[in-house]
Amino acid sequence: MRFFEASEFTADRPWGAVDITEIDTATIRLHWTDQPYEWHVNDGPEVFVVLDGAVDMRYREGGEERVERLTPGRICYAEVGDEHVAHPAPEARILVVERKGSV
Repeated sequence: MRFFEASEFTADRPWGAVDITEIDTATIRLHWTDQPYEWHVNDGPEVFVVLDGAVDMRYREGGEERVERLTPGRICYAEVGDEHVAHPAPEARILVVERKGSV
């Protein structure tokens, strides 16, 4: 068994991660960041759970940019084709579940 204390995890760079495990074709990673990611569209579905801190999830819907604040316990599910970018406020630890090798 392995245990992780999300609130204590840091990385040497923004969006650095520790791989927790792979289940079938999915990867589960714990990320730490203090910098925004970049606008992108995943080639597979993604589940995004803030464990510590907060994240402003920006996404485009119908040509408009929208923002949802994710706090601990709030879950975001991005489908294939959902354009989005995560902005930590000011830093966050995030559990991400996505297809192995997803971009």
